[in-house]
Amino acid sequence: MVHVLSSRILLAPTDIERSRAFYGRDLGLAVYREFSTGSGRGTVYFLGGGFLELSGRSDAPPSPAVRLWLQVADVAAAHEELSARGVEVLRPPVREPWGLIEMWIADPDGTRIAVVEIPEDHPLRYRP
Repeated sequence: MVHVLSSRILLAPTDIERSRAFYGRDLGLAVYREFSTGSGRGTVYFLGGGFLELSGRSDAPPSPAVRLWLQVADVAAAHEELSARGVEVLRPPVREPWGLIEMWIADPDGTRIAVVEIPEDHPLRYRP
């Protein structure tokens, strides 16, 4: 087995400044580090137990198969805060049949992002 020490998701946005504004200002992710300068400048954000890196540039939007899953303590509060910041909510918080409360947003390139709350009574909170 490979011993993984850290992990990160790498996104190459079509417009890196627009994506930096979305992830940094709109979502409020804290910066872990920045590197390089000019058009090669990259930004790495804290993302729970991992990291999200924006670097490089893509001429095409990402595959719809790429999605992010962000767990928050209170999805209703996240909905209110993100809406107030002008983030388009694709679907407001809904308790799914599998018991999680999920809200869906998208980044400027269309990468879909699930913002998820795990209720106190959900099995993910307990181990038998």
